[in-house]
Amino acid sequence: MRAFQYKITLFNILFFCSFFVFSQGGKQKELEARRLELSREIQQINKLLSSNQSKEKSQISQIEDLNHKLSVRENLIKVTNQQANLLTREINTNQKQITANREELELLKKGYAKMLQKAYKNKNKHNRVMFLLSATNFKQAYKRIQYLNQYADYQKEQGDKIKEKTIALQKANSNLLIQKEAKSKLIAENKKEQKALEAERKQHEAIMSAIKKDLNKYTAQIKAKEKEARRIDREIDKLIAEAIAASNKKAGAKTTTKSKSFALTAEAKALAADFLGNKGKLPWPVGKGVVKLRYGKQPSPVDRNLTINSNGVRISTEKGAQVRAVFNGEVMGILKPKRSNPIVMVKHGNYITTYQNLGKIYVKTGDKVTTKQDIGEVFTNPTTGETVLKFRIDKDNKTQNPSSWIYKM
Repeated sequence: MRAFQYKITLFNILFFCSFFVFSQGGKQKELEARRLELSREIQQINKLLSSNQSKEKSQISQIEDLNHKLSVRENLIKVTNQQANLLTREINTNQKQITANREELELLKKGYAKMLQKAYKNKNKHNRVMFLLSATNFKQAYKRIQYLNQYADYQKEQGDKIKEKTIALQKANSNLLIQKEAKSKLIAENKKEQKALEAERKQHEAIMSAIKKDLNKYTAQIKAKEKEARRIDREIDKLIAEAIAASNKKAGAKTTTKSKSFALTAEAKALAADFLGNKGKLPWPVGKGVVKLRYGKQPSPVDRNLTINSNGVRISTEKGAQVRAVFNGEVMGILKPKRSNPIVMVKHGNYITTYQNLGKIYVKTGDKVTTKQDIGEVFTNPTTGETVLKFRIDKDNKTQNPSSWIYKM
C-alpha cells in the first residue's frame, strides 16, 4: 500500500513538472522575442545617433535621445532579468524532475533485480518442462503456460521501462546543462547592459546639469516648440473639418457644418472597415526608425513641470528615408505651413493618416495610393543632422494612438 502511495505521489510530481515546464517554455519564448526586439531597437538608436554625431545637436534633442535610449535599455534589463528568473525556476523544476526520475529508476531496478533472482531460484528447483508436465490436467497446464508467458512479458516490460527512464534521465540532465549555460549568458549580458546604462545615466546627468544652469532659456524653447506644434495641429484639424463638411454636403446631409464625422459612400465604408481590420498590423510609415516621442500627454524630459501633448508620434529615422502610405487610400490634401515643412494627408474611409516634416513629395491631392507606396522623403535638418517624421492617425475628427495601429510600435 505504501509503495502504491509513493508511486501516486511520484506521478503527481512528474505531471506537475511536465505541465510547469510546458507553460514556462511559452513564456520564455515570448520574453526572448521581446529581448531581441529591444536589442535591435538599441542598435538602431546607436546607428542613428552615430550618424548625427558630428552635427550640432541641441542639448534638448540630446536629452530626448538619451531619455528614449535609457527607457529602452531599462526595459531590456528588466526583460533579461525576467528571463533569468524564469530560467532559475525552470532549472529548479528540472532538478526536481531529475530527482524524481532517479528515485523511480532505483525502484524499478530493485524490483527488476528481485524478479530476476526469483526467476533464477525457480529455474534451479524445476525447469519449465517439468513445471508443465506436473500439471494434473490440461486446463491447469494451459493456465501454467499463460502464467509463464505473462511472467516473461512482465520481465520484458520492466526492462523496457528501465531503458526509458534511463533515456529520460539523460535527456533531463542534458536540458539542465543547456538551461544553466543559457542562464550564465543572460547574466553576463545583463552585467554588460547595466554597465552601459550607468554610463548613459552619467551622460544624461551631465547634460541636465548644464541645462539647469539656464533652465528658463530651455523652458522657453520647449514652450515655443509646443506652440508651433499646436499651430500646425490646428491647420490639420481645419483641413479634416473641411473634408467632413464637404463629404456631408455631397451626401446631401442637412447639418454639414455641425457634423463631426464623414458621410461615407459604400466604397469608403468598405475601405474604413479594411483599415480597422488591420489595426495593430499596419506597416511603419518609414522602413527603419525608432519612436522618439509617443502619443498623448507626457512631462517634458527637460522640465518635468511642463506637459507635452502629442497628437501623434515622432519617429527618428535615417537620412533619405522614404515615407510610405500605411494603407490604401486617397491623398486628401497637402499642407505647406509657414515656418514648417510640407505635410501629406491620406484618407482611408473615415480614417486619416498624416505625414509631417517632408523634404520631398511624390503625390498630389486626389491621387490614389497603395499600402507601402512611397509618397515622399523625410526632411533632414542640415544643422543637426536629424531626420524626424511626425506621424498622426485620426478617426473622423478624433486623434488615435498610432502605437495601437502600427505593428509593434
